[in-house]
Amino acid sequence: MIRRTMETSSTDQIAQALTHAIVEHRLQPGARLVEQTLADLFQVSRTLVRQALFLLSEKRLVRLEPSRGAFVASPSVDEARQVFAVRRMLEIELTRAFVRAATPAHIQDLREHVAREQAAVAREDVADRTELLGDFHVRMAELIGNEVLAQVLRELLARCAIATLMYQSATAAHDSSAEHAALVECFAAGDVTQAVRLMRAHLDHVEAGLNLEQPVPTFDIQQALAARPAPRARKTSRRPA
Repeated sequence: MIRRTMETSSTDQIAQALTHAIVEHRLQPGARLVEQTLADLFQVSRTLVRQALFLLSEKRLVRLEPSRGAFVASPSVDEARQVFAVRRMLEIELTRAFVRAATPAHIQDLREHVAREQAAVAREDVADRTELLGDFHVRMAELIGNEVLAQVLRELLARCAIATLMYQSATAAHDSSAEHAALVECFAAGDVTQAVRLMRAHLDHVEAGLNLEQPVPTFDIQQALAARPAPRARKTSRRPA
């Protein structure tokens, strides 16, 4: 049991290090992730590296190709735009359905979710905030019992996850969470028309907030993992929502 716990911890550490290298633009989309190189860098077995790469492939951050190996996923701007177009079609109707079906327990669930989002944004946890911001929309479908829609939204969010991770600024993430909070209060008021307007504007803002003008990162895995910048000083105040 102790050995299994240690292996899980090592796998998570590798996955987190690679996620940070991708998020912080130190690894180029399309870069090959050689198992032996990673095993040597982290001083672990290739089995643990393989497990970490599999975890990242499930999050669509890594692409696994038979007989070729693992590669950092390549975000497509066009695909991201298409995903947002589909999300608008689905989530406008989801918003209408949610407002009509929402109970006080549903509203409280979303309020607690937004609180977790805001905590992740405040501690500048890029990976966690990205996951939570996306899960808000999935949670809406789950709460009204539409698991099919929830699964479709999970897939859509996964398809543009790396673009969101890499290109959403801290300010945009903060604004996105503030918009979620406003949506929840609109849901609580039972105002379908206003909720639809806010959801459409929210999705527009999220898409517009993806800053695609980023410096080109490196293909060198060793350099990328060794060059993590020093943590930035935390701000003592934040612009109000």
